[in-house]
Order: sequence, then C-alpha cells, then structure tokens
Amino acid sequence: MKLTELTAISPIDGRYRNKVSELAAYFSEFGLIRYRVLVEVEYFIALAELPLKQLEGISDDQKQALRDLYKNFSEADAQKIKDTEKVTNHDVKAVEYFIKDALDSLGLAEMKEFVHFGLTSQDINNTAVPLSLKEGLEQQYLPLLEEIVDELRRYSEDWKDVPMLARTHGQPASPTRLGKEIAVFVERLDKQIAQLKQVPMSAKFGGATGNFNAHQVAFPEHNWVDFANNFVNNILGLSRSQTTTQIEHYDNIAAVCDAMKRIHSILIDLDRDIWTYISMEYFKQKIKAGEVGSSAMPHKVNPIDFENSEGNLGVANALLEHLAAKLPISRLQRDLTDSTVLRNIGAPMAHAVIALQATRKGLSKLLLNESALHQDLEDNWAVVAEAIQTILRREAYPSPYEALKALTRTNTVINKEAIQTFIEGLDVSDDIKTELRAITPQNYTGL
Repeated sequence: MKLTELTAISPIDGRYRNKVSELAAYFSEFGLIRYRVLVEVEYFIALAELPLKQLEGISDDQKQALRDLYKNFSEADAQKIKDTEKVTNHDVKAVEYFIKDALDSLGLAEMKEFVHFGLTSQDINNTAVPLSLKEGLEQQYLPLLEEIVDELRRYSEDWKDVPMLARTHGQPASPTRLGKEIAVFVERLDKQIAQLKQVPMSAKFGGATGNFNAHQVAFPEHNWVDFANNFVNNILGLSRSQTTTQIEHYDNIAAVCDAMKRIHSILIDLDRDIWTYISMEYFKQKIKAGEVGSSAMPHKVNPIDFENSEGNLGVANALLEHLAAKLPISRLQRDLTDSTVLRNIGAPMAHAVIALQATRKGLSKLLLNESALHQDLEDNWAVVAEAIQTILRREAYPSPYEALKALTRTNTVINKEAIQTFIEGLDVSDDIKTELRAITPQNYTGL
C-alpha cells in the first residue's frame, strides 16, 4: 500500500495527522535534515568569521544565500539529500555534499572543504536534534500547555465561591470549593512548567571524540573551545557540554523527558478528576449537533476528550521513560544505540500534543451543574461533624470526637434535622449552640 493517512501504521501519521502536522517541521526526516543543514551552514559561516586566510572574502550576500538554504528549505531539497544518501549510505555526509554543491554555485568552490571541517556526524546530530527539540517545545508544546493552564486559571476564579463536597478515599469529607480544587492543578502545572523551562538544552560539539583533535592539529593557534562555546551557546542558542565523548551525554534531554512526564502525570490526574466529576453530574458537556455519544445508547454524551487525553499521555510517558533511561547510556566513547532511539523523539511529543488538544477541547465543553454540587452537600450533613467536634474541643467539652463518632455511625440518616437535634442535646451555652447551628455543608469550606 502507498503511505497515506489511511495506511499509516502509526496513528500520529494516520488518524491524528491533522492534529500534529505542524510537528513535522521539527521531528520528521525532513525536519531533521533541515536542522542539519542549518547547523552546517552556520558552522561554515562562523569559521569564515575567524581570521582564516582560506575563508577570506565571503560577502554578506553569499552568507545570506547560504542561510537561505535552510530558511527556504523545501521537500525537493530534502529529497535531493536523500537521493545522495542512497549513494553515500551516510545521512550527514549527504548534507555536506548538498552544501558543497551550493558553494560551487556561489563561486566559493575553493572553500568547500571547510564544510563539516574537523567534525564528526554527531557534532551535527547532537546540535540539530536539541535545537529541534528546543524549538518544538517553545513553539508548539508549551503554548498549548499554557493555554490549558490559562483556562484552568479562569475556571478557578469563576468557581472560587462554589462549595463542593470533597471525597477522600472515595468517601464524603470536609467540604471544599470547586475553584480551589482547580487551582491545585494550576499551581502544580505552573511549577513543573517552570522546571521544564529551566533545563538547559545541551549540545555536543568537539570533533570525533570531543577533544577538537582535527581542529587543533590544523590550526593550533585558535582557541577552539571558545569558538565552539560561542557557536553553540550564542549562535545556535543551546548550551554546549564542555567535556564529552563522541556524543552528547543526553543527561539534560533525559531531564526534559522527566519534566514532561511529571507534567503529563498531573494532566492524567486532572483528566481523571474531571471525568469523575462528569460521572457525578457536577459537570454537563456542551453538545455539538450531529455528534453521537454511543452507537447503541442515544442519551449518552461521553467524556471522550479526557479519555483520549489520558490514553495519549500514557503512551507519551512510556516513550519518554525509555528515552530518559536509554539515551544517557553509551558504551565507551560511542555506540549507535542512541541514534535510532533519538529519531523517535517526536513520537512522545506528538502523543502529548494530541492529548493537550483533547484536554483543552474537553475543558471548553464543561457546563457547571451547581444544583448537583448543592444536592451532594445537602445529602451529606455528616461532614459538619468535624466542625462541631472541633468547636467542642475548643470549649473543653468531654470526649467530643467520640460523641460525634457515635452520632455519625449509629444513625441511619444524618441530615440537617439529625445534626440540629444533636446540637440541642449538648450541655453547652446558647451562644455555642447558635454558633454550631450556623455551620452547614455549604459554608464549612475553610479558607
């Protein structure tokens, strides 16, 4: 079968392609090749700005023409490189030849041996991939995630005064407020997003085994460490690892994966809580004309967005777990296991983006059903027992916990009347009774 969205094996390239197509610019084979071209071009230009007589005389127009190779990079360009790779059987070497051809056409043929000068393929891969990951996070993942946090923040404010029965261990517990429970997720996500943003996007750049052997033997007068630090840190906007083997340590990419996993775990927690609130009818969902909730039961409006999100976040985290565990491990100065694994870095990103879109859609469909929250509180007057026994403790009333325990565990129905009757039977002042009678499940919500 010819590859189409219908015949694709992976759902991220099939069923969900329309949701993640923008990620192709970062994590597809096309994207990887384009980032390699970017690094090779910028490295050549950086060399040209050193006092090297072999690279004197390159004009600004020629530099711009070289930068246009990656700025205007096309599928035809990528295919040309892939066709060369069929001959070279080496992907980075094919990129090198592509740029050398461009130098020929720009009248810079005598300089083309300075393309990929002194480098190994990992100097390109271990800058191209972190750069694609950095820009994919900044331009696709984080904006979508922050939209969700902003929506949650609006809900936490809108619902800050809505009382709600809490449930600990699945049982009725001290009442809370819906807005506060949403704010819990806002705080958690804010903190983990900040930690994700603080992880440096590290890159390796130092020749075949990380020591600038070729650079140093050819031009010993130059400080190649300073050159590489400036190139990686300031020109590419990454963070150069100072002491490496042939490849990047990947410790910080592992940290990115772990940070994303924590964010996704929080979102799974959110998805499951909202799913449960929907099942309790605290929320209803906006209905779209023509949509079907069940093939057999016409009445159903299923919380499918939160289910879709939870499933895709689980897949994303499984992949991120492997990336974080595998990438920092390499035999001696280099083995090739990282290469095939690293090519999959876009897969967890894609599943995460699908999930984030689903969560965002699900949140946008929520309709608050305050009557259900109120009725749940009204059906659970036993939760004010904590308040009553705490005030009785304050007043040095004998064994208040035990008295309330006896009330709440022996009466079949604990309603407003049962609580009021209990209060009237207490040996306390009328002022204390008035204070106790004022407590309801709706107002016993704390700070």
